[in-house]
Amino acid sequence: MNAEQKAKEAQKAALELSNAPDEERSEALRRIAEGIEEREDELLEANERDVKEAEEMLERGEYTQALVDRLKLDSAKVSSIAEMVRGVAGQEDPVGETLAARELDEGMNLYKVSVPIGVVGSVFESRPDALPQIASLCLRSGNAAVLKGGSEAEGSNRVLFEAIREATSETDVPDGWVQLVESREDVETLLGMDEHVDLLMPRGSTAFVRHVQDNTKIPVLGHTEGVCHVYVDRDADLEKAERIAYDAKVDYPAACNAVETVLVHEAVAEGFIPRIAERYGEAGVEVRGDERTRELIEAREATDEDWTTEYGDLAVSVRVVGSLGEAVDHANTYGSKHTDSILTEDEGNARRFMEGVDSASVFHNASTRFSDGFRYGLGAEVGISTGKTHARGPVGVEGLTTYKWYIKGDGHVAGDYRGEDAREFTHRDFDGDW
Repeated sequence: MNAEQKAKEAQKAALELSNAPDEERSEALRRIAEGIEEREDELLEANERDVKEAEEMLERGEYTQALVDRLKLDSAKVSSIAEMVRGVAGQEDPVGETLAARELDEGMNLYKVSVPIGVVGSVFESRPDALPQIASLCLRSGNAAVLKGGSEAEGSNRVLFEAIREATSETDVPDGWVQLVESREDVETLLGMDEHVDLLMPRGSTAFVRHVQDNTKIPVLGHTEGVCHVYVDRDADLEKAERIAYDAKVDYPAACNAVETVLVHEAVAEGFIPRIAERYGEAGVEVRGDERTRELIEAREATDEDWTTEYGDLAVSVRVVGSLGEAVDHANTYGSKHTDSILTEDEGNARRFMEGVDSASVFHNASTRFSDGFRYGLGAEVGISTGKTHARGPVGVEGLTTYKWYIKGDGHVAGDYRGEDAREFTHRDFDGDW
């Protein structure tokens, strides 16, 4: 089938899947986890081939080390993917939840009820674990999925897709609920299928997300670059700050929630920058600093481009600021609205920073690495939305639902609410389920 036929198949399946019972969807997810584990050897062999080709591209300067790092799988990673799927299966059912109940008049009640979005299309980067994450969250929330992974992970993605499709073929979940497309032409086809695809979720560079937004009528939930900041306030505990700033960069440099810029208040710059630079140096992190930073340590000069760069690697930019307000301005000017953190013992300063920075996630005395659907207790995430509608930050199952309005009446007609003897609405909220 071509991309258009696959989208139509997904749409057909979505109508049936939206009414599938909770236990059917949960059981299908448990079988997916088992299917992935059973195909571990096949998956690792395919991934080894993908990585080998990617490393050749790296040598030619066509890929980055961060991309290659994100591509790699091992036995522990496969186990964590299976456990992630089981975690999604264990999430509470987001479908059919009564969000509000209101009596409009005696015998006539209004209900606001959560429902699946329908068909979700997702185009994502090199990480093979993105495919089962997105597919699992779509299934848990009653949505069909059309998936397009990066060509660099083609072999790994095919094995994972076949494991998912085979596992759910033995359940009551409708055939065709998950589709895989592989060519760039397929992406352009999807962009024009607003009659069949209800939501697009691109995961990649800002330029790619903007390309998708500019070339489709389908609503887009964008996951773009993670230019994340850690701000070391004048009232920071420097020992605590050192641990956090180190973790935010070194724990997993290729992650979108890794810190890329460390902002340091001038009052603690002399006490903090040399010590964090030493720690970074031990881990092989290249520090790029502004003029005041380079007066304290040896570092490469940071350019204007550095402040807007997601390194995805062992590199970090450091800037000295004169005030909390300057730190907020920097994050809002150069950041990507992903995740930023303030390190301070002053609760007032923490609140000012957290309320002033316009990002999806803002932390106090915690590493930016906690910006993650699993760590938020969402089971997993389809991506981190840096926009403001309809979901923001890590998007789990709730972010893949919308709602419908139901009215249960007893012969009520609109004409009874007009004229001299018009009935009046009661508009009384009550606790009740649809």
